[in-house]
Amino acid sequence: MKLPYVVNHLSLIIHHLSFKVRFLIIIPAHNEENNLPFTLDSLQQQSCKDFKTVIVNDGSTDKTAEVIRKYTEEDFRFTTVNLQKSLHQPGSKVINAFKKGLETQDLNEFDIICKFDSDVIFPENYLEKIEESFLSNPDYGLVGGLLYIEKNGSWVYEGNSNKHHVRGPLKAYRKESYLQMNGVRETLGWDNIDAILLQNLGWKEVVLPELHVKLIKVKGADYTIKPAEYYGKYFYFLGLNRFLAYIASFKEAAKSRSFSFFFTIIRSYENCRSAKLELKISEKEQKAINRQRWEMLKKKWLKM
Repeated sequence: MKLPYVVNHLSLIIHHLSFKVRFLIIIPAHNEENNLPFTLDSLQQQSCKDFKTVIVNDGSTDKTAEVIRKYTEEDFRFTTVNLQKSLHQPGSKVINAFKKGLETQDLNEFDIICKFDSDVIFPENYLEKIEESFLSNPDYGLVGGLLYIEKNGSWVYEGNSNKHHVRGPLKAYRKESYLQMNGVRETLGWDNIDAILLQNLGWKEVVLPELHVKLIKVKGADYTIKPAEYYGKYFYFLGLNRFLAYIASFKEAAKSRSFSFFFTIIRSYENCRSAKLELKISEKEQKAINRQRWEMLKKKWLKM
């Protein structure tokens, strides 16, 4: 065994023994009285106890506030922030709530920043495995597990994304990586933008497939926006140029086997361009996103 490897391995062990990771967990919640207890119970049952949770009550009109109060009164690791009611739009609403919670905390006290949803159930070792992953791999910037949904009495892989992408309900960021990318963006597509920006900065996005997280309800079920219109806006706010947006639109239409689906996506995308809607990414970041998408297209579809 080579000496440099031994030295590096020993330094990692010493670092692991002397360095205590502290998690900051932010959970936006809007009318989640039925689901939130499952999420908070699963956090209380974690093998890793070194965390603080901020539940952001985002204008709930049900008994979400009462649910939160039960936990904040019994466990000092739980606290809350109350926001006024806001419009329910994909992306921007939940990230606004997340950031409001983040603003109440001193980030110097934490090492890992988590954005979790209020309708998921974590396995008992979730935080422990995330901690181990970050401590053992200094280039990991974003880590998470896989989402599973209940179907016919069994929990099966949700399958709404590839198994190498950390989904929005499960985000765990190394604090340094989060700050370096200037945080997540209040926009549709934020949970893909973050991964691309981190990759461009040299950080790795890593999924730990052994961590199965139960999703109590299917994401997007509350949105009234039509699927094709959604994709058009998504491609626009992701910062895709016209060529890549059209390619992506064609791929989505092919799944639906519908020409009208394609044209509706394009119309939605072009309407956003015509209105010059504000992007939450810089020109430099937009170029990085398009470059990454082009490289992925060449590798996966053009075999270049």
